[in-house]
Amino acid sequence: MHKYENISQPVIKRLPRYYRFLGELLDKGVTRISSRELSDKMGFTASQIRQDLNCFGGFGQQGYGYAVQSLYNEIGHILGLDHCYKAILIGAGNLGKAVAVHMSFEKRGFKLIGIFDNDPAKVGTVIRNITVTDLDKLEEFCKENKTDVAIFTVPKAAAPSIADRLYQLGIRNYWNFSHYDLSINYDDIIVENVHLNDSLMILCYKISDACDEPEDAQEFRKAD
Repeated sequence: MHKYENISQPVIKRLPRYYRFLGELLDKGVTRISSRELSDKMGFTASQIRQDLNCFGGFGQQGYGYAVQSLYNEIGHILGLDHCYKAILIGAGNLGKAVAVHMSFEKRGFKLIGIFDNDPAKVGTVIRNITVTDLDKLEEFCKENKTDVAIFTVPKAAAPSIADRLYQLGIRNYWNFSHYDLSINYDDIIVENVHLNDSLMILCYKISDACDEPEDAQEFRKAD
């Protein structure tokens, strides 16, 4: 039984943006804000903001608006950021290292406890104060350390076999940067697939849709 069974995915996807924006308001010393002011700053309609927040009970007061700190805390709680889910990262290449170093896991409900790779040149190196462990020791590590989440920053070809190993170890939650869609082969997992190339292509579409076609693209098609 899910706590928020009937909440639509678009509403859930807007929550991190509310949380981030409210955090910025707190940094500026703002203590109170109306849905209209939020609307002006965020680009959502005031009605949309009220509807989204009412899905979780509503947090404003008529004539007062929203207490920024309280709303920030409530949305953080709804997102589960007050948890400390233990995560491991598979793949210590450039992408894996960037994710490990630059993501603020502790502020987002997670704690990174292990990093794994099968490259001897990476095993034994230290990233974010964590020593990279040989992938051969994955089972041993997971049996000794309760692991809630696996982060995939491995090539597509390596993902299926590693996913099977993790699944057998009881790990059901994944943040997946590989080009392998984990949800295809497993029906009882929670997965967030992150496709950076898809995002880049969407940006390309938006630019192409808004602008005249570049001359070099026209020449490319003629040559083809």
